[in-house]
Amino acid sequence: MSLAEAFRRVLDSQGTFHDDQREVLAADGPRRLVCRLCDLDRLACGLHALRLETAELADASIERLRSLGEALSGRLTYLLEPIAPIEVDAESCTVQLRSSPPHREDDQTSYYELVVRRGGSIGLQRFRAASGQQREPIAAQLTREVLLRLVGDLDAVLD
Repeated sequence: MSLAEAFRRVLDSQGTFHDDQREVLAADGPRRLVCRLCDLDRLACGLHALRLETAELADASIERLRSLGEALSGRLTYLLEPIAPIEVDAESCTVQLRSSPPHREDDQTSYYELVVRRGGSIGLQRFRAASGQQREPIAAQLTREVLLRLVGDLDAVLD
């Protein structure tokens, strides 16, 4: 069974909920998915954070992490905005990707941020920042189909 299929089964067992914080976990082999949701119904969800954890990245080189970031930016073309690498930090062994360009509306900017870390994680969140204010995490509104595709793509880039 794939990680996406394991996640689909766990997601289907959650029923429907709104304005609630739930952590949905799924695993396949060395890979573990941690998904924090605030809303879930038959068609869509509110996603606060998604993180794929794996020991496969425990000793990954910065070149491997950069390659994963580039592969993810090429695959995740179905999100609200395209994502692209913005920073490669060899010292902390992380690659950061963000929406490029971010969504701008009135005096607010919202964007996806995806971080690939040596030690074993790929994480995705959405943020919003009002002009002159600090950013805050917000829920990304996704269909179930997009969420499952996202899980499958995070899993696939590690193969």
